[in-house]
Amino acid sequence: KIILDLELAKSGFETLKPPPCFIPFADGRSIVVWPEVERTCEEIAQFSKKDAAAFPEYQKHLQKLAPFIRQIIWETPPNMLPRTLGDFAQLAKFGWRYRKFGPIAADLYDILTLSAYDYLKRWFESDAVIAMMAYFVGGGGTNMSPKMPSTAFALLRPLVRDHGTPAGDWGYIRGGMGSIPKAIAQSGARFGLETRVDAPVSHILVRNNRAAGVVLESGEEIAAKCVISNANAKATFLGLVEEKETPDEFRTHVRNIRTHSSCYKVHLGVEQLPTYPSFDRAKRGFNYPGQVRVGSTVDYLEQAYDDAKYGGFARKPFLTVHVPSLLDDTIAPKGMHLMSIFAGHAAYELKDNGWGQARGQLLNNTLDELESFAPGERSGIVHSEILTPVDLEARFGLPNGHVHHGEITVDQVFFRRPVPGYADYRTPVQNLYLCGASAHPGGGVTGVPGHNAAREILKDMRK
Repeated sequence: KIILDLELAKSGFETLKPPPCFIPFADGRSIVVWPEVERTCEEIAQFSKKDAAAFPEYQKHLQKLAPFIRQIIWETPPNMLPRTLGDFAQLAKFGWRYRKFGPIAADLYDILTLSAYDYLKRWFESDAVIAMMAYFVGGGGTNMSPKMPSTAFALLRPLVRDHGTPAGDWGYIRGGMGSIPKAIAQSGARFGLETRVDAPVSHILVRNNRAAGVVLESGEEIAAKCVISNANAKATFLGLVEEKETPDEFRTHVRNIRTHSSCYKVHLGVEQLPTYPSFDRAKRGFNYPGQVRVGSTVDYLEQAYDDAKYGGFARKPFLTVHVPSLLDDTIAPKGMHLMSIFAGHAAYELKDNGWGQARGQLLNNTLDELESFAPGERSGIVHSEILTPVDLEARFGLPNGHVHHGEITVDQVFFRRPVPGYADYRTPVQNLYLCGASAHPGGGVTGVPGHNAAREILKDMRK
């Protein structure tokens, strides 16, 4: 919807569909997760024929739940603790709109509260098959493991996007992720949007409990009728707004948002792509596994998390390896490739000595695991970069390195995001709004928090 509304394709926005996901196993077997359910079932059958038969029913079950999520992300959450007649009316209207989902209420409750492992055990018997799907817990950017409560929702998140619209399918972004804000800025420029970069904000101006603009670090003051913050909630209210401008209880809630992350990134510049012996090009029908997942057992995923849980980092991290340069020749020099690895887990705060020299060891652990499935991969590397949770925070303003600005679990979603009583994109400061991943429905490069915030701001501006 947002891609179409903003006509981003006219501003250079383009998605590139990657090849199917390839999952190698330590015993030499492998799975390709195909877009077609029937083909994926054939892959699953090598581990369990029972699970292969169950997979289509599991997919149908998730598809039954997906419409609720696809609809509710566009909602402005009502106040579940109504204090005024308006709050009661809003809550009643919400209940009436969603009455059609009553028959699946128990299923929705389960997927919001159960662990991914317990949820998947209802359907599947093979550890390999369960791990294949439970991977979305850590691989989706959470600081959690598949056996922890409230992680089952990660299984549903990949189905939230509607791929059947003229906006096209999901995929890599030509030119890299930075092309998205560039396209939005170019689209908005047609309507007078002025974008400034390299203009850090010192603080938000508040006068008589109303946001009145911002002051830049340079000292420049920019007046405004309203201020809309895409920064995370902690940075906004504990850094950019003076303490006296917000209630103590509100700031306490903000401080208590669970934002610690254990995911990290590795970027490799390679002159030669690694070879996976378990990948058979002729058998698979595509040239190269541009999407690879390492972490093929539940115990593996749990152990990677446990290593970080106690203040360290995974000896055997899970890895999601992408090679976007296979499809996009703009992001690497000719004859070279970019390998982008999203991985876990690594503690934000290391128990011993901080992240100084530990970065090198975490990089080695990452490359060791990749090399166990792609022998000799180190020989092609000409450049490497590792971004720990601390580095992700410093470079991108992610609180404690969390890509979603905070966990997306039942206690931190919908009417509780960012904090109870302020889920409607408004804040204790009049004319100050949140529009980023700290707000409903959270992160994931959807644009939906901004879309919904804009709707509420327009309502307020018309009053």
